[in-house]
Amino acid sequence: MSSPELAGACQACLRRSWLLAELGGVLDCNCRADGRLLDLLELSDGELIDALAGRRRVELTAAYASFRRDLVACAKGIAQLCRHDDVYPSRLRDCGVSSMLHVAGGATPGARLGSLCMRPVVAFVGHGAASDYGVAVASSLARQLAASGVTVAAAPPGAIGLAALAAAIEVGAGAITIVGGGLDVGTPARRRSLLRQVMRAGCAVSELPPGAPRRRWSVVGCERVLASLASVALVVETDERASGLFGAQVARRHGRTVAAVPGRVSSRGSRGAHALLRDGAALVTCAGDVLELIYEAEGRRATAQATSKRHTELEPRLRHVLEQVGDGCDTPGKLLAKCSGTGEPMRSLGELELLGLLERGDGGRYVLADPLAPPASRYGVR
Repeated sequence: MSSPELAGACQACLRRSWLLAELGGVLDCNCRADGRLLDLLELSDGELIDALAGRRRVELTAAYASFRRDLVACAKGIAQLCRHDDVYPSRLRDCGVSSMLHVAGGATPGARLGSLCMRPVVAFVGHGAASDYGVAVASSLARQLAASGVTVAAAPPGAIGLAALAAAIEVGAGAITIVGGGLDVGTPARRRSLLRQVMRAGCAVSELPPGAPRRRWSVVGCERVLASLASVALVVETDERASGLFGAQVARRHGRTVAAVPGRVSSRGSRGAHALLRDGAALVTCAGDVLELIYEAEGRRATAQATSKRHTELEPRLRHVLEQVGDGCDTPGKLLAKCSGTGEPMRSLGELELLGLLERGDGGRYVLADPLAPPASRYGVR
């Protein structure tokens, strides 16, 4: 009997995967790394059809309305994992990047992916021609990170990603590879041996269903999923064209840590990394640098989740006042005017300050407390 997770995802998420495959040709026309593709992929299903279907709009709308699960192909050993599943990667769910994934690797691919994503994930992003130096650096970093318990993730088209995956395999660690097409057809023949090796201890992942061909937009789509999965998005070598920096752009958009390895000043392949470093990316010269960044990134993520939970658990009146302060009603006068002069906001302000969720700024204004600040500093204790 097959594993329950191989039985399939929910109807809505399956339909999204089917729709992306149906619109593949039009998405190819919008896959420049200028942000347009990213904006399109954040649209709802109906908005995506309206924006891209063109002459096929009536046909595609009718097919969408009468969608059946059997329209999405199944393949042996490939799990259909949607965002409603407990093991779905929380980093993807939190930023709304993908409704569902098709996953291969092991007897229970979804559970294996969930386990790999419970660890810190370092994604090797950026693509293009790579030098021997870049391949050697990527291999060394990936080998040491994998041996330290970090999950290495990469998309296979470029030499940097291939080197990172191969190095993780060498130390017997589980890695994640993102495939730009159906898992059964999306990998070129010369890469299938590596894909099989990755799946022995790790996972192969695709947004598109089995049978969907690899397309130009799906290469950019791989970078989008890859960067969103990451604790740290790492650029070893890439040129400074927008396409090479797309993964770093996505990572920044979703609040991930972006890091880069410096290279030869005369090398075209180092220009992208150097541009990121000029723009504030973290400098990486060894695996220890990456591990420090992971520690900081995971700490920020845990604190943000705890803060979000505290906000959710607040009484409605306190949550309302906190939202008002965040929207700019940051003085007692503004809050009283907003709430028709009742004294309730003043009591709520005091309670929120005691809880450490608000603090006093310049001129007596209230500001949202820095969630990373030590509690003592919130009350003026030195």
